[in-house]
Amino acid sequence: MLATHLDVFNIVQAKFLAAEVVKSINLNVSIVDGPQNNSNRILALVEYNNSFALFVLVSSRTQPVSFSDLSIETVVPVDQSFACETEPVAGQNHVILVIKYKQNRYEYNIEVGKESCNFAAELIRSKEVVSTSKPNFTWLEKYFGTMNQSNRNSDPISDQSEFVLVRDGMTQGQTAINRESMLRYQLKLRDSEFTQKQEFTIFVGTWNVNGQPCSASLRSWLSYDENPPDVYAIGFQEIDLSKEAFIFNDTPREAEWQKLVMDGLHPNAKYRLVALARLVGMQLAVMINNQHYQHVRNVSFDTVGTGLLGKMGNKGGVAVRLELHNTSLCFVNCHLAAHVEEYERRNQDYKDINARINFRRNPPAIKDHDQVYWLGDLNYRITDLSNTQVKVLLQRNETNALLKVDQLNQQRERGNVLLDYLEGDITFQPTYKFDLFTDVYDTSEKARPPAWTDRILWRGRGIHQLYYRSHMDLKVSDHKPVSALFKSEISVVDPTKYRKVHEDLLKKMDKHENEFLPQVTVDQTEVTFDLVKFREPQCRDIIIANTGVTIVLQNAELLQVPAEFEFIKKLDESFYCKDWLRIVPFSGSINPGEKCDVRLEVNLETDLDTLDDILVLHLKGGKDMFIIVNGTCQKSCFTQSLSSLVRIQVPILHLSDEEWNLARNNISPIYYSVPRELWLLVDYLYRHGLKTRDLFESCALHEELIHIRDWLDCGSQEPIPGTPQAIAESLLLFLSYTKDPVIPFELQDVCIAAANNFENCRQLILQKVNDIHRTVFLYVCMFLQELLRYSNDNGYDAKTLASLFGDILLRDQIRNSKPQASRGKANFVYNFLMNDLSSSLLPK
Repeated sequence: MLATHLDVFNIVQAKFLAAEVVKSINLNVSIVDGPQNNSNRILALVEYNNSFALFVLVSSRTQPVSFSDLSIETVVPVDQSFACETEPVAGQNHVILVIKYKQNRYEYNIEVGKESCNFAAELIRSKEVVSTSKPNFTWLEKYFGTMNQSNRNSDPISDQSEFVLVRDGMTQGQTAINRESMLRYQLKLRDSEFTQKQEFTIFVGTWNVNGQPCSASLRSWLSYDENPPDVYAIGFQEIDLSKEAFIFNDTPREAEWQKLVMDGLHPNAKYRLVALARLVGMQLAVMINNQHYQHVRNVSFDTVGTGLLGKMGNKGGVAVRLELHNTSLCFVNCHLAAHVEEYERRNQDYKDINARINFRRNPPAIKDHDQVYWLGDLNYRITDLSNTQVKVLLQRNETNALLKVDQLNQQRERGNVLLDYLEGDITFQPTYKFDLFTDVYDTSEKARPPAWTDRILWRGRGIHQLYYRSHMDLKVSDHKPVSALFKSEISVVDPTKYRKVHEDLLKKMDKHENEFLPQVTVDQTEVTFDLVKFREPQCRDIIIANTGVTIVLQNAELLQVPAEFEFIKKLDESFYCKDWLRIVPFSGSINPGEKCDVRLEVNLETDLDTLDDILVLHLKGGKDMFIIVNGTCQKSCFTQSLSSLVRIQVPILHLSDEEWNLARNNISPIYYSVPRELWLLVDYLYRHGLKTRDLFESCALHEELIHIRDWLDCGSQEPIPGTPQAIAESLLLFLSYTKDPVIPFELQDVCIAAANNFENCRQLILQKVNDIHRTVFLYVCMFLQELLRYSNDNGYDAKTLASLFGDILLRDQIRNSKPQASRGKANFVYNFLMNDLSSSLLPK
């Protein structure tokens, strides 16, 4: 199933109750002889309790992004009166689907393809099922809000002599949107009338497997309890530590570990995989007991790399969200920065994961779910105690004394991380670090102190932790697995009671149809940012308040109007804001009398003098509002062209406007073979970084990178600030954000095609690449050759460096936020690392 089709499928499913299962959909459907551009209909076959119905939905968008974009136009039960057939259309790639029901006939254009074939097969199968049974269609009653009262005591479907157009004339437009928004809100207010809490057991497990293969059974970990859990969420870290996995985000270990997981699940129940998310060495699998699978909907996942350049997946998080019955669940598996002293980087990683995980549906963020389970190798250590001191306290069983100096506990108390999460009492021994295949804490030369790096926390109502424990019998890694068992309250809908509340609300809303006018106020319509600098984010908050009308009924009951908003794109623009701006949230629903804080964040990564944008805040069912965003930018060497930088002899901020204009217009003379900033970074690494282990794999603190940027842009008599790892990341940043890539965009395909032959590659560089870019390319490659001479110290090989620098020297026009290197680009750079480059250097 294509990703787009799957997204729409989940959105359609969200339109129905959890027990009303969407079996198949057909997109891009239009009415035969209907108006032009009417292909925004979706056919959906829905099953409830072994009865089927065909729904025709209309989307207010070309592709819906939320179930509120869909309205139900037509409903027909699949019973003895139902019939369907297709009629070919000569010379065209579509057919006419003819639906017959009693005296009615409806015709739809559908495209011929795998999707339509699958839909037709499901439709035929549903007809076969009902032919051998007497299905009950009372579940469709709630979709017929305009039925006559005289039909209430009879079968509401079989008494209809034709298709019922649900709320005819209101399937599109502002009124329908307002009604649906208000109906959802009122249903939420009254959900206690048609839902009840049921307890589900949720097993959450985490294990850092240290890149080790595992052939042993996981049953002692995953099936530890007598009774089978309803839900499993199993997270791994470091399933593959190879350079190949790190660079290309590709590993066969995913399937191997997932098979072990499925084999290790509780033998007294059968489970189905709901979602599997992976980022390099992190993997998160969510499984559910088969008997509950039909009540799962709106499944989505996302990944965030917090490693090098904010995208490499050696550290970061993966998350899965779903709705079980009427409760939204979110599971987050993370692997945060390592080393005892790096707790600030761990805090930064946590904040990055929270800010950047986006499920692209409601709710899009981690924090907005009913229940959140956070697990993983958080890597927080024990502070200010030696290895010996920790072991002595453990021998004395003085666990509480150690937990007082546990970094995670300390950072949570200070409000820096996981502030609103809970963690159960830790009664087990530290799960890190052990000698492999033993229960003995680290006896290596490094002698790392034991620590509780592997943790499970949670937030949300109705969550009760039953157990929190480690599993010492699994010894293949230097970590021990950890698990927590929860008894969690899940909101389950009673269809009969739901239908009664639903109908009651529809009756009340019918009387006030024209009064549903949502209104909001915005506290500011012009947002001005301070001086904006390269990769130094700034934030401003605006407040959107719901000031809409409240309808008072005769019995003093209130019908209040929620306000649904979203930022929409302007004409002739592809996105709702400029690429330097991020809006969180960009859409949402505000309950009556409440407000929503919307954060505008600017992050400058291109060469701009000023920031200017006009945002269109669209109120569904209401008017549009306009918000002006502006600011002034500070130039930086990181966003300039190579041809401009070789024409300046001083730090860029020391140039007058006239000098800078001459340089960037290529009028000034060329002073350097390569930009001075590039030379300063590489020269430092020549002198201090050649023997540094994993030089390009450590993520620097944001403040370190800011100091290095300012040192290059402003100049200083002091030595360049930062560690070799921070300088190395700054070098990658410099090469990644110059105005044009080292190898021009138009040459990349031909370079990749020539990558199997060094002489062809060399001729391309000599003949097709201009002098400045050629010199920079060869300069970087010769530095990497020097780095390879110290491979025993720094741990690098030519393939790894070529893979890392291939995507930077041959940069894509559209920046990719996921860690997926190109093998073709890597092969091209590899040629220049393995061959003598002296013959490629041309005299000036």
